[in-house]
Amino acid sequence: MEVVKEDEDDTNHEGRDDEVASVGRTSSKGDVSSPSSSGSESDEEAAEEVQIGALQQQLEENPLNYEAHVQHIHHLRKLGHVEKLRQARESMNKYFPLSPKMWQDWAKDEATLNQGSENFEEIEKLYERGVHEYLFVPLWCDYLEFVQEHDPSVLECAPGGLSKMRTLFERALTACGLHFSEGSNIWEAYREFEQAVFLTIDGSDNEEKVKQAQRIRALFHRQLSVPLVNLRSTLTDYKLWEAEQGNPNDVNSEFDGVPSNIVSAYQKSLEMGNARASYEAQLSNHDATEVDRLQHFVNYIKLEDSIGDPARVQVLYERALADFPVSSDLWLGYTSYLDRTLKVSEFVKDVYSRATRNCTWIGQLWINHMLALERLSASEKELSTVFERAIQCSFPGFQEYLDLFLTRIDGLRRRISSTVAKEDGLDYSLIRETFQRAADYFSLQVVSINDLLHLYAYWARLEGTLGNDFVAARGVWESLIKKSGSLLEVWQGYLAMEIGMGHINEARSIYKRCYSKRFQGTGSEDICHSWLRFEREYGTLDDLDLSVKKVTPRLQELMAYKPQQDSKGSLSTQKDGSVAVIASQKRKANKTYGDKQPPAKKRKDVTIERSETSTPVPSSTSSIVDNVKAYNQQEETLQDTGDHEHNVKGVGDSKLSKTKLFYTDKCTAFISNLSVEANENHLHGFFMDSGGVTAIRLLRDKFSGKSRGLAYVDFSDEEHLAAAVAKNKQKLLGNKLSIARSDPKQGRNKSLPPSMSSRSHGKGTRSRGSEAPPREESRNTAKPARTVTFATPRAIAKPLGWSKRELPTDETTEKPKSNDEFREMFLKK
Repeated sequence: MEVVKEDEDDTNHEGRDDEVASVGRTSSKGDVSSPSSSGSESDEEAAEEVQIGALQQQLEENPLNYEAHVQHIHHLRKLGHVEKLRQARESMNKYFPLSPKMWQDWAKDEATLNQGSENFEEIEKLYERGVHEYLFVPLWCDYLEFVQEHDPSVLECAPGGLSKMRTLFERALTACGLHFSEGSNIWEAYREFEQAVFLTIDGSDNEEKVKQAQRIRALFHRQLSVPLVNLRSTLTDYKLWEAEQGNPNDVNSEFDGVPSNIVSAYQKSLEMGNARASYEAQLSNHDATEVDRLQHFVNYIKLEDSIGDPARVQVLYERALADFPVSSDLWLGYTSYLDRTLKVSEFVKDVYSRATRNCTWIGQLWINHMLALERLSASEKELSTVFERAIQCSFPGFQEYLDLFLTRIDGLRRRISSTVAKEDGLDYSLIRETFQRAADYFSLQVVSINDLLHLYAYWARLEGTLGNDFVAARGVWESLIKKSGSLLEVWQGYLAMEIGMGHINEARSIYKRCYSKRFQGTGSEDICHSWLRFEREYGTLDDLDLSVKKVTPRLQELMAYKPQQDSKGSLSTQKDGSVAVIASQKRKANKTYGDKQPPAKKRKDVTIERSETSTPVPSSTSSIVDNVKAYNQQEETLQDTGDHEHNVKGVGDSKLSKTKLFYTDKCTAFISNLSVEANENHLHGFFMDSGGVTAIRLLRDKFSGKSRGLAYVDFSDEEHLAAAVAKNKQKLLGNKLSIARSDPKQGRNKSLPPSMSSRSHGKGTRSRGSEAPPREESRNTAKPARTVTFATPRAIAKPLGWSKRELPTDETTEKPKSNDEFREMFLKK
């Protein structure tokens, strides 16, 4: 089979391709392909190339596709594309830690391709990168074996080479020498190395031989004091080795020839091993599920933590993370344990770096990382690097981003207040810049008002205390008022800052600005009473009199407005709870009037034809206006499009008079294409940067209560309304909103009779063929317009163009036809 080469002129790469490809084929098929199957292999190779191309395309579109990286490396290794394989591995490691097995395969491939010593250092660095990621005993064994076989200084038994090898073995013992089930492999490899060195010593150099024998003896003693599997066989090997050194002992006696201190340490190790045997058996059970194995590790870690040996706890955490590298609970527990018990700065930094690479989406890990660096007196460069990496990650919620910004600001504040600021060249401008970045970021997101107030209050306080700039502190609150001036909490925070700093006149000016504003709930009354209390505690008598003079009319106005609000709430509750009852009463009334009562009688009923409920209206014009205003408040939740028309009928003396009243939206935005999941809080957050929101009316279906995707938002003035309309076509919850100024006159269809216009727009739909001629023309028309009315409520199902005076009558009795006769005649026409 011909292997695809990266460069036809590079024969060295061709040879490497063949070696790696043969490794891949042997591992996947068990044997090199025979000539008889060359045709099928060519087809298989072509399919592999297609697969590689598709995977490369996926990775170009989304470099964070972990599974695509794994498959890409697998197929490249199978075909032996050396350079592409190396690049693919580096590319994956740029975004993700490689698994221990992937590091082992990579190092073996490179070692196979580079048999000479010219590339020894590069492969050695590759092994270092692998053992740094996870605790994996087989990778350590391969690393130790590779250095022994390829390092010239070690092969020559030079003093430098021997020292280097012993240092590497000690590192391996520190990393995994306490591994209960596999740690003995490192100990045995270390002893075999020292025994090999012993054999190379000249027989005449007895002093060196004794020294080397003592090294081997010390290794035995150290291993016998560690709880590991097969510890009894290690004791047997030790006794045999001592016998070879001329120290005979009784093989039938377990401890004959063994020093007493080693016997004591050995027995303690056996007891520790017995206490852990059940936990190790659970971990070695291959039939256990992943969830069960993770729980077994957690229970095992709790045991070691209760015993209080930090080294064993650390090794057990590393074992668990090698099997569950993306378990955030394990990383959080491991780093928290190190923060409490270990003060080795470089090791703690390394663990946090690995944790954030494996679980980039866990905000708490990034926060703990920054706090750990600050405890370890890390430089500003290190801290800023971690922070910048953190805010580029994707977190499940906005709270994580807020906590990151606040953690960064907290750290800067602490360090600027200490002597570290002079060493790192820190000044307050860095805090101000971080606050501004946070404010810009959260101005585009939906966050809770409490979180936003916390951020701005913190910012304003630091401007005054650390920055010594009270003008800038006031500017912070003024910027928030422009965005969310309709929220009482914003003004209260501003006032609290000024009062806390003793700026009484400035606080009084703020009260004068906000006491007349409209706030939600009892906020308007609260701010008035707050001003009065402020003047009693801080002001003169003249100040108190002035506040009473201004606040009293405002409170009276609010008290007069409160009954209307209460009426609105009770009417809304009554309407929602009795829709079916009202509808049934109407149907019953319609049936009675249609059979017995003449149409002329209906004209004497004084009603507002707006919805299924009606409100009696007095005959005087002023009373009508007042009542309609109250009715507007009652029906705000039932508005649909721009048509807010009320058709009011009143009776004065015995004559019929009609008055048309319209809901005039002075500073109101009409929003459509809302997501059905959007509520008032979402809309309030969406318009937070525009500011000035005074009321939000989300239209809901009166039967199901679900949102109809439409809303009205009232603003305090034209400036805030214009800013809101400028957000047209921006997205909220995935839907691109349509935002326009509400204009009832523009949205009204003047060609329809008022009663029909109100009904059709109120429902949000219009029946096919519902266009009608103007009223004046229809009165002079002999035949009614052909309009489909089968979907129209019976109370208004009458031909357009016929007034009540012109209803068809029976030719014999000259009385108005019944409803059924009328409907049959109309359908025939």
